[in-house]
Amino acid sequence: MLLAIDIGNTHTVFGVFDGKHLKADWRVSSNPLRTEDEAGTQLQQFLAGSGVHFPSITDIGISSVVPNLTDIYDHMARKYFGIKPVIIGSHLDLGIAIRYTDPSAVGADRLCNAIAGYARYGGPLIIVDFGTATTYDVVGSQGDYLGGVIAPGIETSAADLHRRAAKLPKIELHLPASVLGVDTVSSMQSGILYGAIDALEGMIARLQKDVEQREGKKATVIATGGFSEFIRAQTTVISACEPALVLDGVRRIVSRVRARA
Repeated sequence: MLLAIDIGNTHTVFGVFDGKHLKADWRVSSNPLRTEDEAGTQLQQFLAGSGVHFPSITDIGISSVVPNLTDIYDHMARKYFGIKPVIIGSHLDLGIAIRYTDPSAVGADRLCNAIAGYARYGGPLIIVDFGTATTYDVVGSQGDYLGGVIAPGIETSAADLHRRAAKLPKIELHLPASVLGVDTVSSMQSGILYGAIDALEGMIARLQKDVEQREGKKATVIATGGFSEFIRAQTTVISACEPALVLDGVRRIVSRVRARA
């Protein structure tokens, strides 16, 4: 079985694949102070709780945007599993062209999304990932990574508003009854959530114009990340949600790398 690890700025997600099937997955906070032993012990507990025998993990892939946690989980994989993990990045033979000025600057999670998304939906494709940042990644008809957009994430926007404005409280993120707020909390909820929906629709419209000029047709739009299902229910521009897209990208990349070793 393959253990896929997706290390984000806010959360770290683990997934165990039995072949192509995602057998189990877990989400924890991305604690930069976590040691390799804490990470290993925690994983042992997760695996046992899901009925996955520790020795059945035969390969590990890591997608990370947090360098110090990359090192911690790299060392954990070697110490607890005896496996040198595949660390996802542009340095690997990914089977795609990366049309970024500096390919190494593209986050591993975005590469995983692009590869898994294209494998499932073909191209052109726009992938929206609602995480600490909201990212838009564009994949061409031939699977090339064409570039994208990085914007503040929904929770990031809410937290920053609370932190920077003395009288604005920390709020729960759910849609108010009306766009027109009648108190501070509902006004903030409206601004953050309806603002995010409108920003999404506006950005997709702009990207579709660019994609159509480049590719001769519009892109399919899919979403992933914590708010993807919620946002999809409020708009018509998203065709599908794929909550485990990064994990599936890790699986696909590890399979390709090992086959060419």
